[in-house]
Amino acid sequence: MPLYPPGSSSGSSPAPSVAVRLRPATVDDADTLAAWDREPHVIACSSDDPDAEAAFGSDWVEEITNSANELTYVMAEVDGRPVGAMAVCDPHTEPSHYWGEIEPGLRAIDIWIGPPEWLNRGVGTQMMAQMIDRCFAEPGVSAIVIDPLNTNVDAQRFYARLGFRVVGRRAFGDDDCLVMRLEREHWRSGSPRQAGAQ
Repeated sequence: MPLYPPGSSSGSSPAPSVAVRLRPATVDDADTLAAWDREPHVIACSSDDPDAEAAFGSDWVEEITNSANELTYVMAEVDGRPVGAMAVCDPHTEPSHYWGEIEPGLRAIDIWIGPPEWLNRGVGTQMMAQMIDRCFAEPGVSAIVIDPLNTNVDAQRFYARLGFRVVGRRAFGDDDCLVMRLEREHWRSGSPRQAGAQ
């Protein structure tokens, strides 16, 4: 599920601009991702379970090593320092079938900011803008889907500002989520896209 943290980048004050660069994740990032797994703000946007001790609990070396076109991991950096991560997949062909029966021609994005000091600094907006551009650069991609927790209203507002529209509420395992979707024709030029070009 997309993991944009509650309370991040949703305030009325503009965040200072920083330049975010996306790169493929490597096994060298596994320890960083494992540490971010235990950050309270990452756990809070991955589960409504108040007793959860980790957001994913993944073996990150295995996750990154086995990633392919169906599911890839991307790191976000500012001045060479990792500040966030993304997972991007084709939900129609992704091996776990997390999204169930869903049409082809889509991409699903998960996003999370790792170090808490990088919340509310415009990083998430740039990460999403760049990844949305990458997804829609593929001619066969007609829309992007995300599934923030139903309780994560801040994330829902963040995605709405990027053009995502609510499809409906849905349970993914134990998670009560709100499915949102961005159609290719609704991805317009504007500040998020310009930020992504920095």
